[in-house]
Amino acid sequence: MLDADLAEIYGIETKVLNQSVRRNKDRFPQDFMFILNESDLQGMRSQFVTASRAKRNITALPYAFTEHGVTMLASVLRSETAIKMNIAIVRAFIAMRQSIITANDVSVQLEHLKTRISNHDVQLNEIYTVIENLLDEKASQQDWKDRDRIGFK
Repeated sequence: MLDADLAEIYGIETKVLNQSVRRNKDRFPQDFMFILNESDLQGMRSQFVTASRAKRNITALPYAFTEHGVTMLASVLRSETAIKMNIAIVRAFIAMRQSIITANDVSVQLEHLKTRISNHDVQLNEIYTVIENLLDEKASQQDWKDRDRIGFK
């Protein structure tokens, strides 16, 4: 996102946002923020048909912020919106951490159930084998011809 767009979101002037960024330069590494060069700006203008420099009142090349930079910007700025956004970000991270912990607990429980079920499969196979052996022995021991007939004659 560009500095002017973020300034509008946070309810401050672009120059105030840029000044805060310059004062906290160490909080914005290259993967958080960079300055657009003239060719980038021209490419954006032709791609998105943005207003001319005169209409946007751009005297310097704008800053572009990545998602990490936008998050860091919320902690650097002092506007009411930035403070609310920073609190929301912290709460989102807490909720995400809690869901990860819950997911890990569920994963451990599933692994326990998987182990238990695999043990049950082995035990059930052993029971079926023993029952089949008993039935085979019983069938081989009985001589059907020598048995007394049951029922009406």
